[in-house]
Amino acid sequence: MAGKSNTSRTLEYLRAEGLECGIVERFNQYGGKFGIRQDLFGIIDIIAIAQGRLVGVQSCGQAFSEHDKKIMASEFSLKWIEAGGELVLIGWRKVKKKRGGKQMIWKPRVKEYSKLDFYKIIQEGKK
Repeated sequence: MAGKSNTSRTLEYLRAEGLECGIVERFNQYGGKFGIRQDLFGIIDIIAIAQGRLVGVQSCGQAFSEHDKKIMASEFSLKWIEAGGELVLIGWRKVKKKRGGKQMIWKPRVKEYSKLDFYKIIQEGKK
């Protein structure tokens, strides 16, 4: 039996932070030979809301840098942030609970994006 998915872990994490969440990633059975998962705007798996906050979340496992590159390359990332939304990447990995111990726990790696992240890329492209 498989364990929890990265999306399930992310939902628990966000709810513990006091956010209401909804999954917007969908499975398209007609895409590709075996079907594909489609994110909202190609970058968002979960939308979370709280008092005056709208957060788009990309959830992943160990492939954190690949998802980071996908977000940075998307034309929708900056549009989402400029429209007032927050954009967050949450990657999950197993780490030792105690240094030198054997017990492993799931720990999130969180990256929050800002306008400055994308303006740097835009400025580099103009040079």
